[in-house]
Amino acid sequence: MIPSTGVRHGLQWFARPAARLWTCAPAPADVRDFHASLPGYAPTPLTELPSLAAEFGVGKVFVKDESLRLGLPAFKALGASWAVHRVLSERPPGARVWLVTATDGNHGRAVARTARMRGHRAHVFVPDGVHESAVAAIGAEGAVIERIRGSYDEAVRQAARSADEPDAVLVQDMAWPGYEEIPGWIVEGYSTLFAEIDAQLSGTGSPGLVAVPAGVGSLAQAAVTHYRSRPASLPAPAVLTVEPGTAACVLASLTMREPVSVETGTTTMAGLNCGTVSSLAWPYLRDGLDAAVAVTDAGSAAAARDLSALGLSCGPCGAASLAGVRAALTGAGGADRRAALAMGPHTVVVLLSTEGAAANPHTV
Repeated sequence: MIPSTGVRHGLQWFARPAARLWTCAPAPADVRDFHASLPGYAPTPLTELPSLAAEFGVGKVFVKDESLRLGLPAFKALGASWAVHRVLSERPPGARVWLVTATDGNHGRAVARTARMRGHRAHVFVPDGVHESAVAAIGAEGAVIERIRGSYDEAVRQAARSADEPDAVLVQDMAWPGYEEIPGWIVEGYSTLFAEIDAQLSGTGSPGLVAVPAGVGSLAQAAVTHYRSRPASLPAPAVLTVEPGTAACVLASLTMREPVSVETGTTTMAGLNCGTVSSLAWPYLRDGLDAAVAVTDAGSAAAARDLSALGLSCGPCGAASLAGVRAALTGAGGADRRAALAMGPHTVVVLLSTEGAAANPHTV
């Protein structure tokens, strides 16, 4: 099928169903064993919500609830812990390092927590737009915080410059040419989340659609890696990214068929307020991602309210998955978008709720 792109029926949308035929190598098999060895590790819940299945006219809808992951209110601890483990394993025992990063909130706190637990220090650069309680939570982990006047991309640039200091290591969940090894380890760390989903869906069937919030695209890269490296005997699900309409760098890049940066605005989905796709993620998204959609803050807020009423704590980024699937499967043009995603009455849908309400509080 030919890709469908652009703004249709008022919705920013991209689809390329041929992506389901693309394949790649899997993530390392030892990542989940590493996470299982950490204090406090447990698989996060995969909760079935029949009311959403009825709303969308599909077989089942599940929400992967990342509101409590290794003691933190978001999934980011998976990538940070594995990456820091790999960084430290290449240094002499007892060597002290500064772990430097930029963050929209959750990643910085995960790096700061990992640094504290491993006996190291963290220096975290925070751009405009991050909730004060999220900044305070990073500080409570013992990190040095540097506030940046400007965008997330500017915070990344300043963090990278700071990491040139002796004994400093940049632990960033965004890659660019010349800086890809550590972001690659972060992406590998996220593979545990998808391995858990496989185990939790055992006996239910494979998902037909997986919705993933996308900032710079690293979690989406992990999703594509997982679902495009499975045995040919397992059906390949559609993978859908969801972004704020004010920061839809993945969607814009897919539409242009090359990485492009977008000027970001203000959004309650602070963790997704990113203007540039990770260079490491881009080839995976270009070739293996089925669809992308942009949503509004109002759509995310409505989704957060609905999930809260169903007993799930979701921040605006976590609720974006529901908002994106709702936008894709319903409304004007919904039939064409359902066809592009191969949605049917028995399809299993998985929504990744990447953060709890405590990660990024806002009024919904």
